[in-house]
Amino acid sequence: MNALDLNAIEIAKPIFDPFEHVIVPEVISKTHLSSVIDEFPEVNKSGSFPVSDVKCGPNFKILMKELNSEIFAKKIGSKLGIDLSNKPRMITIRGYCRPSDGKIHTDSKGKLVTVLIYLNSSWQKEGGRLRLLYNNHDMENFAAEVPPYQGSMVAFACHPHSWHGHRSYEGNRKMIQLNWVVSRSYKIREELRHNLSSHFKKFFS
Repeated sequence: MNALDLNAIEIAKPIFDPFEHVIVPEVISKTHLSSVIDEFPEVNKSGSFPVSDVKCGPNFKILMKELNSEIFAKKIGSKLGIDLSNKPRMITIRGYCRPSDGKIHTDSKGKLVTVLIYLNSSWQKEGGRLRLLYNNHDMENFAAEVPPYQGSMVAFACHPHSWHGHRSYEGNRKMIQLNWVVSRSYKIREELRHNLSSHFKKFFS
């Protein structure tokens, strides 16, 4: 049984303003959603952690396998008009948000596409809701806002003008981030950086 609802991705409408993106309100199948949320690895510190560095339950592992599949790459690539076949990918998770997180930014030049999947049971706060923005200075001038709960997903192309961010929030904010990247050397370098950061945080916990 699939953890991802591939049909939900199929029927989602891509939007190209202000940059290529697609939003899927419920990308996790209803039969897996509760289990995946319950099995989200325990992360009580800020920053991104490699999936290999955390304990994952069986349903969460199924989701990871499907996110790593070429079927998923083809689905997302077709929505954004980008060929992602055989492109290296990285998956990290974040579980805690600092007040300083979420400032307006674009992702690094080495990234082709960013996918964010939110796994919070509910979300009542105004802060922490990702916004896809028209510029690099006005958080209120946004094209779309993604509520970070119940398996909502956003995928977007990484361009110099792919501005995004969210209003300040502090607390638990569970999220999976997947990136397709330009080369294997970039992937190795970034994974090494994340691994060093993860071990450093564990050492001082």
